[in-house]
Amino acid sequence: MHIDLNAFFARAEEIRHPSYEGKPIVVGGSGARGVVSTASYAARKYGIHSGMPLFQARRACPDALFCPVDFPYYEMLSRSFRAYLGRYSSLVEPASIDECYVDLTRQLYRSADPIPYLKALQDGLLREIGLKSSIGLAATKFLAKMGSDYKKPMGITIVRKKDIDALFGPLPIESFWGIGKKTSSRLRELGIRTIGSLKESLLRAESGTLKVLGSFAPTCLLWLKGGGDDRVRKESEEAKSISRSITLGSDSDDDGLILDKLKEMSGEIAIALLSERKKARTVTMSLRDPSFRTHSRSLTLEKGISTSQEIYEQGKELYESSFAGWTARLVGLGVSGLYDPREETVQMSFFDYPEFEKMDATKLLVNEFNRRLKKGGKLMLAREAKKNGAE
Repeated sequence: MHIDLNAFFARAEEIRHPSYEGKPIVVGGSGARGVVSTASYAARKYGIHSGMPLFQARRACPDALFCPVDFPYYEMLSRSFRAYLGRYSSLVEPASIDECYVDLTRQLYRSADPIPYLKALQDGLLREIGLKSSIGLAATKFLAKMGSDYKKPMGITIVRKKDIDALFGPLPIESFWGIGKKTSSRLRELGIRTIGSLKESLLRAESGTLKVLGSFAPTCLLWLKGGGDDRVRKESEEAKSISRSITLGSDSDDDGLILDKLKEMSGEIAIALLSERKKARTVTMSLRDPSFRTHSRSLTLEKGISTSQEIYEQGKELYESSFAGWTARLVGLGVSGLYDPREETVQMSFFDYPEFEKMDATKLLVNEFNRRLKKGGKLMLAREAKKNGAE
């Protein structure tokens, strides 16, 4: 199963602010060059999408609710999401902050109709945590991922090998997971406009298509025949490093866009660190330029870090000192020098393990109660009530 949270950041703001439900919500970076990270489905009706400059989003929908990115809060919800999935399977592989692969082989073995099982999982996630999701079930990761993208929001798609061509053949080439905008444009120039036409071209081994896709061509054909990776992997308990990378939709020197991508990766890395119960002493940022050369810079710290804000601040420093103004095709961020903070001899701060997790769990519980309250009341933590002078 591939499960993808629908408009995750925007949905997180709806959970925090129930009055936002169903309204156009735009979550994005700050500053003059900030870009949209996530837009709610109501906002997408105005043409707002991820990667769009915020000033354009404001122009498209002046009445939208604009929210800053709050990765610590999103991390908390993401950990709750993963913990929820852990009830259904011991094999859960995070793909990003808002999506996971889950091995359900044993649970659905010989199941004639897996829909009720998946629907119960999906509805429980919405009821208990407030998160909406789409699900794809298939024999391989690629097909499961394509299945979760097929119906949004709150969709469930079963992809059997015999149905691949019927389901995905008519879809536009841009919807093929793993093929970016630039490659899609080049394929369209060759007359390849759908996934079905791509498969036909690959079966004929047409030189133009093979040249555009390069070494990725055999993998594409394998995936479309129903083959490919089918193993769900838990992150190693003894991981030596954790890294993420993002290929940009098009080559860019936009500082705001690149910094927003660093924020996104910082959040994903922080979640992986929390899962591993680790901190990191070294942060590395990499940039691949339009000529496919990859450049990296690292920074080693005296004190370990683990939160998204800490990771982002170091990544930002590396970017501004080494890569500002460069044109990027891909940006990456990673941490290494991992260690267990529980083995530190110094006294742990309030925000370290396990207190930080307990505090997050309490806040999430309070938020959930407030989400369910109708009118006339609001729960808050005692320290917040005292600070605000509440009864």
